[in-house]
Amino acid sequence: MGSRLWMLMLVVQQVSSHRRPSEACRVVLDDVDCSLLNLRRIPPELPTVIRRLDLSQNLLQNLTDQDLPPASEVRILDLHQNQIQFIQPGLFQNMSRLEELDLSGNSLYLHAALNTHIGPIRSPWRMDLSGNGLFTDMSDLFLKDAPALTHLSLNGNSITKITKGMFNGSQALQSIDLHNNVIIEIEEGAFEPLSGLTQLNLSMNSISCITDFNLVQLKTLNLSKNSLTNFQTEESEQEFELTNLDLRENKILYFPVLPQKSKLTHLNLSRNLLRSVNCSGPLEELENLKEAGYLLSDPEKTLSLCADNRHQDLPRLVFLDLSYNQLKAVPSAFFASMIALESLNLSNNCLESFAVDNLSSLKTLDISSNNLQNFSFHGAALEALHLEGNALHTLAMDSFSRLPNIRKLYLRENQLQVCSPESPIYGCVQLSSIPTLTFLDLSENGLLSIPSGSFRGSSLQSLDLSQNPGIDVGQSSLSGLEASLSQLSLRGNQMQSLEIDFSLFQKLTSLDLSVNRLTGASLWSGESSVESLNLQNNSLVTLAPGTIQKTLRTLFLGSNPLSCCRNPQLLTLLREKRLSVPDLGRATCWFSRDLERVEIGVSAVKPEHCQSADGKVLWISVIVVLALGLALVLAVTLKLGHSKRHRFKRGFKA
Repeated sequence: MGSRLWMLMLVVQQVSSHRRPSEACRVVLDDVDCSLLNLRRIPPELPTVIRRLDLSQNLLQNLTDQDLPPASEVRILDLHQNQIQFIQPGLFQNMSRLEELDLSGNSLYLHAALNTHIGPIRSPWRMDLSGNGLFTDMSDLFLKDAPALTHLSLNGNSITKITKGMFNGSQALQSIDLHNNVIIEIEEGAFEPLSGLTQLNLSMNSISCITDFNLVQLKTLNLSKNSLTNFQTEESEQEFELTNLDLRENKILYFPVLPQKSKLTHLNLSRNLLRSVNCSGPLEELENLKEAGYLLSDPEKTLSLCADNRHQDLPRLVFLDLSYNQLKAVPSAFFASMIALESLNLSNNCLESFAVDNLSSLKTLDISSNNLQNFSFHGAALEALHLEGNALHTLAMDSFSRLPNIRKLYLRENQLQVCSPESPIYGCVQLSSIPTLTFLDLSENGLLSIPSGSFRGSSLQSLDLSQNPGIDVGQSSLSGLEASLSQLSLRGNQMQSLEIDFSLFQKLTSLDLSVNRLTGASLWSGESSVESLNLQNNSLVTLAPGTIQKTLRTLFLGSNPLSCCRNPQLLTLLREKRLSVPDLGRATCWFSRDLERVEIGVSAVKPEHCQSADGKVLWISVIVVLALGLALVLAVTLKLGHSKRHRFKRGFKA
């Protein structure tokens, strides 16, 4: 009897162990989620009709027809991040409705090592084989018979070469992701069978040269983070469909040779070694570069292509990034055909001057972190101008007022002075009467003063005057901004006092007065709209009455010599949690104990600290008053006694 019961329990345990995974799967309508269950086998008891089956992040190793349930209705099969190392040939051929197959993050290189073709995969149009340790030629075992495949991901494998026949079995491909492999070589004609290919990602590989780009149908090409020294398009009269070309983070020395008939809208050449915006240098220089290994193409062919493309037509280009290169000059003629250009980034180069007047569509211009000595730009559409980090000393007075749509000016880290509207001086810049201007950064300019009404006639919402030690900000310096200003920074200016009445600024919500020498902060005469106030790193002992307004939500107070007992409103608001102090850990205050100064965190202050201190002060005051009173009485007594003795002696003589 006992043995039978034991066997029955064993059977029940085995049955329950098989059922437990399927019971743990989440079923919502036709979607079955069996992810993250540590499954070693696919649960046999699954619904008969499944649209999406998620078996990801389990411990599956082998896929056979005994494991896979009848799944003729499955459209999405997710098997990523398992340990799959074997797939039974022909396993997917009966899944006629399968649209997406995700096999990423497995060990399919072990299957490929058996040189076993997994059989036809006729229906999926999207397949992910990324992160499987696949080497060159291994992918053929999965792509040999996949005629419906349009989107393929092979990123994060170990492929070193794209062979000519690699995609012969999947010629319907429209998108291929091969980034983060170790591709060194692309055989000629490898992508030519793919007449529908529009997106190709080859970033993060080791490709050194593209000298005959001829994929006319391609729309997006990503070659970033390779070892490219040049990029040249094959001579052709055809119009290329390429709209996005990403060549950033390579070793390109000269501007690429682009299609003669181009639809290019986005071109990224940032973080290369560009010396010139021409597509080549002198023949002697090209020969030297070839000998040094920087140029793999024929120098004479390069010169020939450049002769036809020296002034390349890019009439549809909208975005151009040439930042982080070695450009010393960019002539105005370079932009002649770029009539649609809206964003131009030339930051972090070696430019000493910039004078362009033929970019009528440009909205954003970034020339920050160069060596500019001269700047001149005329552009009716320009909205944002970055000139920070150039150490500019002088500009034409009307440099910005002649930009009718300018909204944002970044002038940080220069040596510019602001003009007074009444009496401008040589070299200053006029910043008043620019009605479109809403953002202005003048930090780190060595500004000496902000003359009265410097910004009158503008609609500034954000103004940064920080890191200008010794700047004189007078009572009327910001006049004209009362109805628009919402953010103001006066950080790090070594100011000892401030006479501006910020209650006049109706929309001011953020005020930064940190890293100064303020001993008092009487900031407003009436109600304020400020919600965030930064008073860090000043010399504040007490907050002036009314500093903490009803609208104030956030207050930064750290690194001030605050008195614990002379700021009762602050302590009350903190105790009642009606005020946010993000730097509370750095906010300390002091009180007196046994005639010594004790420093504690503001959040640790208790009523007895101040009561004890007040009591001691009171007793000391009483003692001092009594001592003074006794001294006075004694002095009067002595005086009267002295007078009586003097009168007695005088009478005796008489």
